[in-house]
Amino acid sequence: MTRGPDHYSVADDPGTPTTVVIHLGQHCCSPEGDSLAEHMTLGVRTWGNHPRGETLMLVGAYEATDDVSERLRRALPPLLSLNRDQRSTPLVSILCDEMGEDRPGQVAVLDRLLDLLLTAALRAWFARPEAMTPASSPPQADPMVGHALQLLREDPAYPWTLEGLARRLGVSRAALARRFHDAVGQPPMSFLTEWRLALAADRLSAPNATVGSVAARVGYSTPYALSSAFKRVRGISPRAHRARVMA
Repeated sequence: MTRGPDHYSVADDPGTPTTVVIHLGQHCCSPEGDSLAEHMTLGVRTWGNHPRGETLMLVGAYEATDDVSERLRRALPPLLSLNRDQRSTPLVSILCDEMGEDRPGQVAVLDRLLDLLLTAALRAWFARPEAMTPASSPPQADPMVGHALQLLREDPAYPWTLEGLARRLGVSRAALARRFHDAVGQPPMSFLTEWRLALAADRLSAPNATVGSVAARVGYSTPYALSSAFKRVRGISPRAHRARVMA
């Protein structure tokens, strides 16, 4: 798994010269710019330099990510690799079988299978002790912090305070603040602010969204309150962000 948007190369050896370049929109060409789409097509969603080659690669990509998923993306290394023993899932074989099908609804089936495969790979990766990160460790390493994260994520519009959250969890404010910071790397209310603004950024991309309607859904009493927090943390106003996304 590679973390975009950087380019990457796939080869049997680092010294092997590039023979195919894949551009945005799955446009495939030679390094000189000649199109290879027709020359290398081998069937439904399949292409390559030999119909019975020794190596088969199953490739999937997410061409865009939202603000909510950005926290997870930042927790991942630029390159993530799992061997057969680490990914005990039949999804790879199922996805390979489905790739050759061309039936109604096939794209939706492939998209869901890719989602499942991504989730399975991430679960396997974060289950390794050496791969633990602040974004993944709280539920396993500290159930109390995991519960706090669940409450904040599931109801960001609630008027949370450190005292109210600690009371809900049955711990002291000091204990919550210390354990949350140790596990997540920031105070609970700072996490809540980032979470609210990430949700707001995604919801502002909806066609009929307004700053006022989004503010109420993510825990800000007025559009002005959301605008102030958004600009303070992200350096841009919600309206400017929406205009950039829509463009």
